[in-house]
Amino acid sequence: MTLTVADWATIALYFAAVFAVGFYFARKERTSKDYFLASRNVFWFAIGASIFASNIGSEHLIGLAGAGAAGGLAVGAYEWAAVFCIMVLAWVFLPHYLGSNVYTMPEFLERRFNPQCRWALTLISILAYVFTKISVALFAGAILIKAVIGWPVHVSAVVLVIATGVYTIAGGLSAVIYTELIQTFILIGGSLLLTLIGLHEVGGFPGLRETLPPDFFHMIKPMSDPLFPWTGTIFGIFLLGVWYWCSDQVIVQRALAAKNLSHARGGAIMAAWLKICTF
Repeated sequence: MTLTVADWATIALYFAAVFAVGFYFARKERTSKDYFLASRNVFWFAIGASIFASNIGSEHLIGLAGAGAAGGLAVGAYEWAAVFCIMVLAWVFLPHYLGSNVYTMPEFLERRFNPQCRWALTLISILAYVFTKISVALFAGAILIKAVIGWPVHVSAVVLVIATGVYTIAGGLSAVIYTELIQTFILIGGSLLLTLIGLHEVGGFPGLRETLPPDFFHMIKPMSDPLFPWTGTIFGIFLLGVWYWCSDQVIVQRALAAKNLSHARGGAIMAAWLKICTF
């Protein structure tokens, strides 16, 4: 693939906008509350977009597409279960989180139980993110950059680390939330465009149905299915999702930055709606 001048200009414009947002908020921040909680002054629309974008990354665009190609529509059970898990976050967990006035989930556990619980969650979260989230996201993004631009995987990964780290460290949570607001529109618009192009290439939805086995379009599959047994899609994904959506630092941190509980819940509802739309 050969990139044109317009392609490079678009990429440069995107990174310029991201860095501009980061440095803008870096100049405004004065306290730890400004840095870690965006001054607790974020409206529901930005909260919802940030929750959505922090969940949908390169590993989703590439990994879920591959899972869908291998197992069919049932992979969408993750998105459906996320909606119910987000509602649990909004109406069960958020009142306690916001009422406790905490900055992080480990801090909440320390106040609720003891310091040992705080350190246990901290260590588990760090290890889990390094080996299951950050590494996968960097690798998936590096693969995409290699396919589009041709850079080696390790070079692409370094570029991603620098690009995301600069504005995050400089601008704190405010920079992260408002850059993710921009990324939400890019993710949805780009995914919609890719979907339309893909359907056009296979002859529309009727052509897609003719090409794939009938069971690829079933959301509920037999218990014997090796990838998506109905017991797992109904019960297992929801149980796993409650942990992720209701106690994960990255997800909950966005809601903690809301102006109040109403805006936090509004952002959660918006994030759930976006999950359904993308499915």
